[in-house]
Amino acid sequence: MPAQFFKKLAVVSPLLLLGLAGCATAPEEKVSLLEQVRSRGELRCGISGRLPGFSYLTTEGTYTGLDTDICRAVAAATLGNPDKVDYTQLTAAQRFTALSSGEIDLLSRNTTQTLSRDSGGGNGLTFAPVVFYDGQGVLVRKDSGVTTLEGLEGESFCVGGGTTTERNLNDVMQARGIPFEPVKFETPQEREQAYLDGRCAAITADRSSLNSSRSGFEAPDEHVILDEGLSKEPLAPATVDGDDQWADAVRWIVYGLMSAEEQGITQDNIDERVASATSGADQENAALRRFLGIEGDLGGKLGLPNDFVVQAVRAVGNYGEIYNRHLGPDTATFIPRGLNAIYTEGGLHYAPPFN
Repeated sequence: MPAQFFKKLAVVSPLLLLGLAGCATAPEEKVSLLEQVRSRGELRCGISGRLPGFSYLTTEGTYTGLDTDICRAVAAATLGNPDKVDYTQLTAAQRFTALSSGEIDLLSRNTTQTLSRDSGGGNGLTFAPVVFYDGQGVLVRKDSGVTTLEGLEGESFCVGGGTTTERNLNDVMQARGIPFEPVKFETPQEREQAYLDGRCAAITADRSSLNSSRSGFEAPDEHVILDEGLSKEPLAPATVDGDDQWADAVRWIVYGLMSAEEQGITQDNIDERVASATSGADQENAALRRFLGIEGDLGGKLGLPNDFVVQAVRAVGNYGEIYNRHLGPDTATFIPRGLNAIYTEGGLHYAPPFN
């Protein structure tokens, strides 16, 4: 062929390649879980299902607890129906895989927020606000006479394997030079039974979990939780990392429950407060009108209905109501609010402004 042909080909070929590259199919934009949940018409929520006070299957076949009410609040705010939740019971070992694989949309299972879990190189989680400020504790038999960790030198501890609980126990006992024997279990039920059978001198877990376990014992008063705390355990719901729209929606739904308590808005008076802000005494209260979705577009910024807080509170009540329903003084799983009170009452729960 003539040399001129090859010269022309050399010029045309890069242009041809660019054209072909431009014709290539662009990668599809990932659809947020918020839209997937709406399209499905159901929220898939991962829970323990075995912790009274937090998530527990009743004899009537329904789930109840603080963690399950968070799921119900999210379903109410996103789908308009708190009952549109498909619960999946997960062990500690299963929970992160279930979230990253897409088996669940939301993890609401007494999970501690940590740096490694929150980082990109960790479990790939994005945490919502803390819903229960906890700490790791130790449960022993009252007649053992044990009051400190030193009193358990050389003894065996029932502990959940592969958890922050196991790591914390190792760190504390090593730092204090106390030898011990860990006996690892996958579920709280296995851990509790081993303890009751005398295979362990103590159980270590989040104090909330120990309290739930003890409430189910035949003689709860024969077991005590030591005063010593081994760690900080801020428990928070989590979504998969990388889906900002879904994470933002869940985050502000939880904040909405806390802010409602700050403002004295309850499940019983929510409709009255909406009416008052619409055409009654509170109609000039712009901040309240925005919070309730009567004016402005706060919900729209999240991809939610503007009255998403109203939907959530109407379904489950404010944060304080949820807490008292499952962990209040009239329950078998009573835990004083302490750090879990709102900030105006000496606790740590504090919602950013809705504006």
